[in-house]
Amino acid sequence: MIRTATPDDVPLVHAMIRDLAEYEKALEEVRATERDLHEALFGEHPAAFAHIAEDERGEAVGFALWFLNFSTWRGVHGIYLEDLYVRPEARGGGHGKALLRELARICVERGYERLEWSVLNWNAPSIAFYESLGARPQDEWTVYRLTDGALAALGAAE
Repeated sequence: MIRTATPDDVPLVHAMIRDLAEYEKALEEVRATERDLHEALFGEHPAAFAHIAEDERGEAVGFALWFLNFSTWRGVHGIYLEDLYVRPEARGGGHGKALLRELARICVERGYERLEWSVLNWNAPSIAFYESLGARPQDEWTVYRLTDGALAALGAAE
């Protein structure tokens, strides 16, 4: 079962974000607090959204956290999937596919024309899973990121 996250889910989502970061060998990069997450998802101006995957016992086993992006070429919004995570003991149970299916349903229902995300190059199981659903890599694009000192320096430049 897939459901929209509620404020009560924030500690759970935060814990799974940390689990995902550990899997991706980047736990030390997680700075977000539960309060940050609550504000992003449920504050006065929510900028992100989340869905929870539950098993047959009603226990949360995964989540998808996403936000809207916009295609200037198509002139419509899309969904950017920031994180998709299913706990190791629940993998293979269809939860990841169900979360992606829900996001695809939202796209279709709202007229969004893209569902996009990034995957680490070494994550072969996830890449195979995504490709089995019909997703294709965007090989001609390279992701760039400004953070920390470089971001501050550019933002302060005159």
